[in-house]
Amino acid sequence: MEKELFRQLIHVSGVFVVIFSYFLKTEILIALCIGILVFMEILFRIDKNHHILFFSEILKRSKRRNDERGFAYFFIGIILTLIFFQSNIAVANAAILLLVFGDSASNLVGRNFGKVKLPLQEKKTLEGTLAFIVVGFLVALTQVPLYPAVLGALSGAIIEAYSPIDDNIPIPLLSALVMSLIIYLM
Repeated sequence: MEKELFRQLIHVSGVFVVIFSYFLKTEILIALCIGILVFMEILFRIDKNHHILFFSEILKRSKRRNDERGFAYFFIGIILTLIFFQSNIAVANAAILLLVFGDSASNLVGRNFGKVKLPLQEKKTLEGTLAFIVVGFLVALTQVPLYPAVLGALSGAIIEAYSPIDDNIPIPLLSALVMSLIIYLM
């Protein structure tokens, strides 16, 4: 439990992207995220054979598997969302917040309190999905109106529960698409 909580705290630190979006041009923010992704990839490769002060301890406390790629998918999802939705940074930010907070809430609640398994999904629970929807809605509402926030949170939760690939890429991309369509139709 402590390892997963620490891991989710690292995941939530991705909120910096949304905060920086208020101060930096989107192109600079994308470049910063790419730089972080490359830097982290280099650190991961070095860490396989050498101890890196501070970093190796964080990895040891937070990795689920020996070859963890979640951080890369996390940043790829954020980078692609910023690229495709830079014309509406509020939607991009809402989608990133869904990934950062909704996914973490789903994980922590599902692991600790989840009892009811989702249909056709043995590893996910109704409680985790509901946590994603509630937390996701609240954070998305800080960026977009009510209906896009609701439907963005619902779509993000469904994607998190049923995505056949690592959910860090499709959650922000597809929830941003849903929110954009709702805003367009409003």
